[in-house]
Amino acid sequence: MVVVSKSAIEQFSYTRTNKPTTALFTQIPLVDLSNPDSKHQITKACEEFGFFKVINHGVPMEFISLLESEATKFFSLPLCEKQETGQPKPYGYGNKRIGIHDDVGWVEYLLLTTNQDPNLHRFQSFRLALSNYMNSVKKMACEILEIMADGLKIQPRNVLSKLLMDEESDSVFRVNHYPPCPEVQPLNDKNSNGNGNGNVIGFGEHTDPQIISVLRSNNTSGLQISLRDGSWISVPPDHNSFFINVGDSLQVMTNGRFRSVKHRVLSNSEKARVSMIYFGGPPLSEKIAPLPSLMRGDQQSLYKEFTWFEYKRCAYNSRLADNRLIHFEKIAAS
Repeated sequence: MVVVSKSAIEQFSYTRTNKPTTALFTQIPLVDLSNPDSKHQITKACEEFGFFKVINHGVPMEFISLLESEATKFFSLPLCEKQETGQPKPYGYGNKRIGIHDDVGWVEYLLLTTNQDPNLHRFQSFRLALSNYMNSVKKMACEILEIMADGLKIQPRNVLSKLLMDEESDSVFRVNHYPPCPEVQPLNDKNSNGNGNGNVIGFGEHTDPQIISVLRSNNTSGLQISLRDGSWISVPPDHNSFFINVGDSLQVMTNGRFRSVKHRVLSNSEKARVSMIYFGGPPLSEKIAPLPSLMRGDQQSLYKEFTWFEYKRCAYNSRLADNRLIHFEKIAAS
């Protein structure tokens, strides 16, 4: 687990303690994948939030529970053993530091590619659990993308899902572990609410650069999303369901109709939080641009065309909270 001395904790970021109302909790869109009308629900959720909760998703609960159990066992190992995953950076095990810049969080993680067998030779049961879970989640992600295509009246129906199914798909999988964080009073921190109840940031605010993200976590709070007005609301945990994020690439492909959601994770002082995220990405050479079938009449593209490799490199070289899409926006003629 993440071990940080009290003197060193000042490097972590803080934010004010938000206490969302019950009404705000009910704003998270809920989509039942068994409902024939789900395409309208998903379209509305992606346009208004860029985020929604999925039930009746078809991923077996035994796959979910087993992988979470294996992840918990992995993160309980001594640091030296966790560091022996053998993945070339930025993949493999990491803790506290997020990316190549100065972003830090109250988190440790395991980041893996999905287009090749993960190099976890010492963790065979983990590998098996990961394979079963990944196959089911990828299938669900493709189903959701095809439902999105139906809602947008895009043809062919697999125009988005085929990017994830491509054998060169640059999708990644991440397991995050947020240990319980001791209550620490921020010192002269502008993000404190002034009464010593500032929250340590587990994972700072950001959008996901890929097409779609499929997230689930144990029954521990911490995840927040940003609404269009800039306010933050907490997402009630639900270990039986999945949460779907619109990524930057999907925002571009829909010419801004769907918006990638800004989100973050706050630390929990009492319980550990484990989250597992599948980031569905296209092949590195894939050109990202608004889909022609979505362009109506004289509608102009809001973005320059770029490859996923170019955008991934931009994301990797950016700070966590940076607006990466601004570098690829077309400037309107004056």
